[in-house]
Amino acid sequence: MINKLYPRDQIRNYLLIDVISIVFFCYIVLRSGTIFGFWGNLFLLLVFLVSFYIGLWYKDWRLLAAVLLGLSIITLFGVLVSPSILLFGFIFADLIGRSKSKVHIMIGIMAIAAMFLIVYWKGTGNLFKQDYWILLPILILQLTFPILIYIKEKAKGLQGELDAANIQIEKYIQQEERQRIARDLHDTLGQTLTMIKLKSELTSRLINNDSTRAKQELEDILMMTRRALNQVREAVSEMKFISLESEIENSQKLMEAIGIELEIAKKELPLLPSVAQTMIALSIREAMTNIIKHSKASQCTLKFEIIDNMFNIQIIDNGIGLKRKEIGNGIQSMKERMSAVQGTAMIKGLSSGGTNVTLSLPIFQMERGNLAL
Repeated sequence: MINKLYPRDQIRNYLLIDVISIVFFCYIVLRSGTIFGFWGNLFLLLVFLVSFYIGLWYKDWRLLAAVLLGLSIITLFGVLVSPSILLFGFIFADLIGRSKSKVHIMIGIMAIAAMFLIVYWKGTGNLFKQDYWILLPILILQLTFPILIYIKEKAKGLQGELDAANIQIEKYIQQEERQRIARDLHDTLGQTLTMIKLKSELTSRLINNDSTRAKQELEDILMMTRRALNQVREAVSEMKFISLESEIENSQKLMEAIGIELEIAKKELPLLPSVAQTMIALSIREAMTNIIKHSKASQCTLKFEIIDNMFNIQIIDNGIGLKRKEIGNGIQSMKERMSAVQGTAMIKGLSSGGTNVTLSLPIFQMERGNLAL
């Protein structure tokens, strides 16, 4: 019920102060004799309360109108009852500071100054009478109060926007982390599971004819299973650094195990940051996984070259080429990883059959050097 009478966001900071101020104001006015009498005073208090209520709920022109009306009533009682009534000008000085319009705030400040001037002038006819100097600090505070409230409300609004932005950033980070884990699982675990699948099929064919080799294949499957578990742990924690050297070595072992001839064109390589090496290594791993799973190739070439400050890696196979036009998760993953280091990934089918994957990375800001293979 109280939320309908008083704004929820102001209950904690303002409700008690407003209630105390209004109760004292009403008490002082009702016990004072004025030319309006008891019922006249009561009517003016009702107008005062309506003005206060409107000022609580609106921040547009209605707030300005309510503040001007409320200050007018305080001015009237300041003249008829006592200049000390001007203390209650803080009620509307606070409200006008919450206005969305700086113009309205300035008009409110001028109305507060006019309220004090009128009470001073009507009370003594002398604006410089020493008896009224005690109210001078009150005047200064009420003139500056709207500005302070405006700054406070502005800061609160900015904090709210910052909190909302932080929530959006947190959601974005969570989404990016999920995508990273998905890419890592696809790029690393997918290759291992593909090898387990192929070796399991081979073992099933060998188990009756060549039990010794079948046993060896089972041991390899066990080793790869342990490797898959480690890859899952790495993917859900943090992506580790993967060097080009280690990935090329793994690719050689992988292709040899599966029966695909891999030719590596060794040329001068640049010194790359660890992030760039990792992204290239994972892209090469994904390309090799695609060759194993889809290409039906018997031969593959891994070529490194530097042309016009561009580090290019080509993975070429002699398989069936791009039979499917849609972009799968693996291809999209390569594009995203290379894009993360300002590089590109291009995949195209060859007229003679097979596929050419080209990874390109600008190296004009990197120091040229040799990377041992």
